[in-house]
Amino acid sequence: MTHRFTTPLICVLGLQAPIWAHAADPAPTEAPAGFDTPTLIAAPGSKSSSNGIVQPAGDTFAFDQQIYETQHDVTTGLGPVYNARACAECHQNPVSGGASQFTELRIGHRDINGNFVNPTVTINDGADQITGRSIVNDRAVLPEAQEHIPVIENIRALRAALNTLGDGFVDAIDDSTLLAIAARQPEISRGRIHGEAIEVPVLEAAGQMRVGRFGWKDQHSSLLSFIGDAYLNEMGVTNRLRPKDVTTVGKITDDPEDVPDAVGLADIDHFAQFIRGTKVPPRDAALANTASAKVGEHLFANLGCSTCHVSSITTARPGTTINGGMFVVPDALGNKIIHPYSDFLLHDIETGDGIVQAGPQDTANKLRTAPLWGLRMRPRYMHDLQSLTLQDAIERHEGEAGHVTREFHELSRAEKQDLIDFLESL
Repeated sequence: MTHRFTTPLICVLGLQAPIWAHAADPAPTEAPAGFDTPTLIAAPGSKSSSNGIVQPAGDTFAFDQQIYETQHDVTTGLGPVYNARACAECHQNPVSGGASQFTELRIGHRDINGNFVNPTVTINDGADQITGRSIVNDRAVLPEAQEHIPVIENIRALRAALNTLGDGFVDAIDDSTLLAIAARQPEISRGRIHGEAIEVPVLEAAGQMRVGRFGWKDQHSSLLSFIGDAYLNEMGVTNRLRPKDVTTVGKITDDPEDVPDAVGLADIDHFAQFIRGTKVPPRDAALANTASAKVGEHLFANLGCSTCHVSSITTARPGTTINGGMFVVPDALGNKIIHPYSDFLLHDIETGDGIVQAGPQDTANKLRTAPLWGLRMRPRYMHDLQSLTLQDAIERHEGEAGHVTREFHELSRAEKQDLIDFLESL
């Protein structure tokens, strides 16, 4: 089940503080920033530092990172179809948990009513099928399981694997904060921008729903849900949230393949603990303090870029119960100011991929606003990595953002460079 919010539900005067804030609450503080989880072959995690999150009994942040970087094979549940052997294979630039140069493949088709339909992919010389999901995996543990794009599936799209640094803070954003952002956008953009918030299931809390914020389609509402789904669909490892493989061709292990260890945590719990412990991507302080980048920051706001690429959001206060009652926001993540440069809402800027996942059919050509924190660590841009310059990425913004693009075209060459300098400082 998916619900969407199409009318303003909440009105607030500002986005710096959540709607529950009152005089007795302490002032929010900045979330710690840093690329502080270097990927090491020997002693993984030994030189890493967390944001201060308290670890479960018997666990350590270094051990969480070690599990995040562990490479799988068929004996530990890899495949039968998969994209990577470890989380850090796709999330590593410049450190474990960072952004990726990899893209994943999504396909499908429309029915006679124009609605998106997931593909049917035949494998094993036509003897077996994989159905019910839009993703097609690039790799397989044996030739019989290898997927290929059926000719009839004429919707085809590439999507970049996402940065996960700082996603613990994203998980800790209250639903009301995202709904408030969505409610304000039509007003401050004269009706041209209207982000869509969709409510999707929390996989770890049966029957519970929450505003989606993870994945290009906001298909997941909690960090653990996002992780459990990725463990299956990107690596082929079944777990308590996704307990069944998409095919048994070439499978030699029993489900679920991810089971609790000696400290009582499964891999997905270690992944979640690692990501929750990461700091947010830091800015290039030297570039950010230049006159050019400061002018560019004002242009970014004045052009209207910040309507969707929201510069500051405050997380829910410590002790807030989220994710269908399955997680309590800890001190390390609560009442923190983050600068994701995203609203985590779905928008149509005419770069949509035609795929529907958790949302209604009107989300086919909508994508989540790409968070711009850590942008300086990416050589290619947009959801498909098809833009090779920041200017090209800006110029691809049409639809809801078409007026912003037109304003960008009116800038002088020097002003455009100021804006680029600001973006390169993120």
